Amino acid sequence: MARLYRDAYGVPHVRATSVTDLAHGQGLVTARDRAWQLEFQRRRASGTTAEVLGRPALAWDVLARRTRMVDTARRAFDSLSPDSAAFVTAFVDGVNAGLHGDAPELRELGIEPSPWEPWTPLAVFHAQHVLFASLPTKLWHHRARSVLGSDERLLTRDPGYSSGSNAWAVGGGRTSSGLPLIGGDPHRVVESPGVYMQVRLACEDPADLFDVVGFTFPGVPGVQHFAHNGEVAWAITNAAANYQDVFEEDLSSDGAVVERHQETVTVRGGEQVQVEVVSTPRGPVFELEGDRGLSMRGASTVLADLGFDALLPLLRARSVEQVDRALDHWVEPVNNVVIADRAGVVRYRVAGRVPVRAEANRHGIVSAQDESTAWTGWLEPLPRHDVAPDGEVVSANERRGRESDAIGTEFAAPHRAERLTELLSGRDDLGASDFEDFLADTLSGSIQLMLPVLRELAPRAAGERLRQEILAWDGYMNAGSTTAAAFAAWRSALTRRIVQEPVLAPLVDAHAHGPVFAPYLDLAASVGLALETLVAHGTPFGIDVRRLATLALEDAAGHSGRWGDVHVLGPTHGFDIGDRDLVPPDLPVTPVSGDIDSVRCTGWLPALTDECYRGSVARYVWDLADRSKSGWVVPLGASGDPSSPHHHDQLEAWADARLLPIVTDWDVLTEEL
Repeated sequence: MARLYRDAYGVPHVRATSVTDLAHGQGLVTARDRAWQLEFQRRRASGTTAEVLGRPALAWDVLARRTRMVDTARRAFDSLSPDSAAFVTAFVDGVNAGLHGDAPELRELGIEPSPWEPWTPLAVFHAQHVLFASLPTKLWHHRARSVLGSDERLLTRDPGYSSGSNAWAVGGGRTSSGLPLIGGDPHRVVESPGVYMQVRLACEDPADLFDVVGFTFPGVPGVQHFAHNGEVAWAITNAAANYQDVFEEDLSSDGAVVERHQETVTVRGGEQVQVEVVSTPRGPVFELEGDRGLSMRGASTVLADLGFDALLPLLRARSVEQVDRALDHWVEPVNNVVIADRAGVVRYRVAGRVPVRAEANRHGIVSAQDESTAWTGWLEPLPRHDVAPDGEVVSANERRGRESDAIGTEFAAPHRAERLTELLSGRDDLGASDFEDFLADTLSGSIQLMLPVLRELAPRAAGERLRQEILAWDGYMNAGSTTAAAFAAWRSALTRRIVQEPVLAPLVDAHAHGPVFAPYLDLAASVGLALETLVAHGTPFGIDVRRLATLALEDAAGHSGRWGDVHVLGPTHGFDIGDRDLVPPDLPVTPVSGDIDSVRCTGWLPALTDECYRGSVARYVWDLADRSKSGWVVPLGASGDPSSPHHHDQLEAWADARLLPIVTDWDVLTEEL
């Protein structure tokens, strides 16, 4: 069986003499550390959260049932290779051996965690990503286009609203060691417990040796996105790919329905809600009203494949080429990947499956009865290239020239990518500490585009003082900066002013598609993320934005305090969607530097929240010259239990943008018996 070790921060290091024992050990320690999180994720994937969290969770359960998450997971598990199936099954056996009811949330709810099925990790992974791609965006565009016509393009949704990341690499000709470096951080909603878990997996079978440190989704075996095994390292960002489609269905037409049945969702308190589950030739119907509905077509559901056949080959990889081949099994999310090895090879590639179909499919809801909207294959080949020894590659969800056009339709603003390129420029002596400094950079990418407009404005006295303050500012969104707070206050005031314009009134109510999609259809979020585009246009939708920007300076003139007074870490917890009597664990109030446009991503939304609700959910630097010089950190800690000393013992380092050491000497670690 596996042996378990811990470092000073409680990070698990799992050591075994066979790959299945290793998987069992990973499952065991995950259940010990994250019992509540695993139960919550199992319920989200199976559509049973309302049973313990009450009616506020019902909408998600209905979506989980209608999108047939469990069915996709079952089919994907059944299609796994024998080795992969054994690996996943051993992990689940370990989870079931480690599950316990001693988590505070489980005690408060008065429940015991339920056993996992072999397919549950696939369902958990699927539930994490079903809204990660283009489905919510297409609902937004369809609605906005109905009000604004083609001008809705000015409210393009930055995919950074829901997902993002930084990842970059340099060849050995750019480093002090002569070997490549990789750095980066994934950007997601910050959760408690954390969405990523640090882990080390070491297999000591002489015929199957590997020793990998990296980040994993709790409840999923192996390491998926970010890892270093001493010989090769890799990292990803969201490719902002367009690989989900939404079809308007007439369910009364011949052949429109391939399956229909009823399922029962239990709501806390004993209420029973009947849910009609319908599937069409395109895919499951996620929104249903009478004989009309909206269906979703996604690569994982079509292929019955969630990419889990990549997991073992990734652990076993020793070179860039082997990581690259492993990722040929990847399905979704579609990712940009940077890979480097000790041979000095550095490679960029896109991994995943992007369908080939009509252009209309990529921009909104299309008719299921239109034969031209059918999928006709998969986009091949996807972009891939090697980086010169004295070269670099930067990936930050931005549009990567013409190669991006076939993959996606909307990309993040180029600010983070441009800033990273600037920080790397002219350097041939780079080390791990330099990459750590880059992760801490707080320069706002949007300020430079706003300055020309600010220079033209002529507000009254109070607004003029604020304008001059911002014009004299260096642009760094540091927690101690009063001007950073002033800039944020102005952006929020401008967003509110634009949202109040009568032409946008039909888009104010975000509940057209129900509460699950409401955050993605929020008008203030779209306006706040599109401010630069709207300001540059001057009169979008007939709105005089410069006049509103002038008034917004006067609105924000009374601001006081520092950015860190309002920009504090605000992680979400499963209890946030529950009944009012459920209280999530407390965390210390933590001011943070950065914003959504800086490399040090600590996202907020103008006019909605100044809190850091999303951002860097992990940070890392992978040094190919010496893994012990690498570093990592997560926002909270290794444990999901608030009473554990390792629940949030990494919070201070994360807030300061410091990395913690990766310890690989077994003699320095503490064995857990």
